[in-house]
Amino acid sequence: MSTVLYITAHPLNEENSYSLAVGKEFIETYRENNPNDEVVHLDLFKMNIPQIDADVLGAWGKLGKGTAFDQLSSVEQAKVGRLGELVDQFVAADKYVFVNPVWNFSFPPVMKAYIDSICVSGKTFKYTPGTGLVGLLNSKKAVHIQASGMVLSPGTDFAGMEISDRHLGVIVKFLGISNYETIFVEGIKADPDLATSIKEKAIKKAKDVANRF
Repeated sequence: MSTVLYITAHPLNEENSYSLAVGKEFIETYRENNPNDEVVHLDLFKMNIPQIDADVLGAWGKLGKGTAFDQLSSVEQAKVGRLGELVDQFVAADKYVFVNPVWNFSFPPVMKAYIDSICVSGKTFKYTPGTGLVGLLNSKKAVHIQASGMVLSPGTDFAGMEISDRHLGVIVKFLGISNYETIFVEGIKADPDLATSIKEKAIKKAKDVANRF
């Protein structure tokens, strides 16, 4: 049995979000094919995801110098402890489905906060002499479902302005995940008359990808 983290970064619901609507179809298809797998939904807009701030950096510095966790302040313990829970949950999973809209050519800030929480030396990557950075999640899989008003996928006129899928792609490869695929739901605002067909095309691809995920 595999564990799938369904990670969504959108404040609305499936009825009002193209990315979530496509994500819903992906997960439903996946569940039909893998009824014994566990799917855990992480709605990032409803979660406690500490930002890496002065408290966190200060706590990490103290821990690095040998200070015991219970000697940290209550605020430091709460933030660092929560970040530890998030990365441990991520490491324990087998597959990841990231879903987000494009806001100003990138993803919503909660996605960046979550990414920061899972990039932890010794848990998802490590430094080695000579080799440098080594990802530790080589056996995992990831899919990214992204909706945008403009057409931003590779090979298109505005691909150079897109930094969200490229960012996530760099991160997952950095963590050792080479099995990574993107489903673009794009051009919705550029050509509103085609919005329905764009969505249907993306759903078809999502189902195809889910069948082999």
